[in-house]
Amino acid sequence: MNWAANILLVIYVLSAALLMLYGLNCYVLIFLFQRRRKSAEMRQQLLMDRFPDPLGRIDLPVVTTQIPLYNEMNVAERVMLAASRMRYPSGRHEIQVLDDSTDETREVVDRMAERLRQTGVDITVIRRDDRTGFKAGALALGMKKARGELIAIFDADFVPPEDYLLRTVPNFLADSGIGLVQARWGHLNRNCSLLTRAQSIGIDGHFMIEQAARTWNRLYMNFNGTAGIWRRGAIEDGGGWNWNTLTEDMDLSYRVQLAGWRTAFLPDLVVPAEIPEDIRAFKGQQFRWAKGSIQTAKKLLSRVLEAPIPVFQKIQAVFHMTHYLVHPLILLSGLLSLPVLLWIGFTFSPWVFTALGIVLLSAMAAPSSLYVVSQRSAYPDWRRRLLILPALVGVGVGIALSNTRAVIEAVIGHDSDFIRTPKRGDRQIKRYALRPPAMALLEVLMGLYCAGALGVYLAAGKYLVGPFLLAYAGGFLFVGLLSLVHAAGSLK
Repeated sequence: MNWAANILLVIYVLSAALLMLYGLNCYVLIFLFQRRRKSAEMRQQLLMDRFPDPLGRIDLPVVTTQIPLYNEMNVAERVMLAASRMRYPSGRHEIQVLDDSTDETREVVDRMAERLRQTGVDITVIRRDDRTGFKAGALALGMKKARGELIAIFDADFVPPEDYLLRTVPNFLADSGIGLVQARWGHLNRNCSLLTRAQSIGIDGHFMIEQAARTWNRLYMNFNGTAGIWRRGAIEDGGGWNWNTLTEDMDLSYRVQLAGWRTAFLPDLVVPAEIPEDIRAFKGQQFRWAKGSIQTAKKLLSRVLEAPIPVFQKIQAVFHMTHYLVHPLILLSGLLSLPVLLWIGFTFSPWVFTALGIVLLSAMAAPSSLYVVSQRSAYPDWRRRLLILPALVGVGVGIALSNTRAVIEAVIGHDSDFIRTPKRGDRQIKRYALRPPAMALLEVLMGLYCAGALGVYLAAGKYLVGPFLLAYAGGFLFVGLLSLVHAAGSLK
């Protein structure tokens, strides 16, 4: 075996081993979730019993609700109305619409704001001359002008329930060390398509299991950019909003927790929101999250590792902040599978083969197990919902090319704009343009390549890698072809 083959084999084995570790950590999160679930539910119930009628209290803090907007004509009115309907004592709740829009959204916002003011709602519209810092810059400016001790944040496509403040604010009253309370995302348009159903399962897995497991076990949890409420002092102690990463929410979350503040997550408080219906919008969203997460890891991981916290907490922070590395690992393992078989070839004894097969298949099944537990915990009809799980697996694999580019850009320090995710709203008034599907043909080619590799492996009697290559082939083809279909549909 020559040196090139040796290098290929090392890279392939290392990629597979790291993928296995990320997969197996899903079982750790499931265990942490199950271990603390009952006690967490009891604590939250005791808290609600302690504050049965928050509206009757005279010590409720002033809350500022911030709604950052940028060209959101389809959903601006809806979120402003929903925020105005949240129940809270008069004079103690103000709403800021942080409108960076450059289109007709400005007129929609002004019209709705004036209408709400006439009904007694304390609402202001704040605009800037430029978009310095994008969303983070708007939030920072708004906080300078805010009266609130607590800051609630909702993206334009979210519809907070009327009791949102009454269920979150008591957490701050009961515990002066709480800096953030995060609610769970719901899904306004879950049943729109196979794509939205698949995304809903992935989102549920993140919130029901990952977020709950982290906060209930005193691990670092991230603010999800919306549907959360901050203590102003925590934001200030953490250094305020920064915009040197694309995930200003994760960045601030870690800095606040490194400063000693704790977080809370309320899985039973659901704030419905839109899921991207176009695969290109979904990939753009995932690109931003992937790049921003790795940027945040570059920025803060050394501080986390040096912090005086338990080793297990540091390990979980590493998994959390670097999670999007799974996509370059998926791409590498898919690309190298054929050369490894054709140029190197390897055989195992039956015992080693069996043990390796069990470990690899267990790791592959781990994310799906997390999603199963999340659906079972959240919905009575969870079995029916799980029929969509194969589509989620395919989508998760299929975005590997796009997210690999995001990771590479983050690692090399390549700057890019904050690309928002267009929203449709209850009725689409304006269609916002999406970027052309530049990656689609490469995704299709990658799918065909993995399908060919699968055939070669099966012909050679190598069945261990078969499930992986089948998932890779199906995922890349699904995402690539769907990107082309959605791009063609947008031209009509």
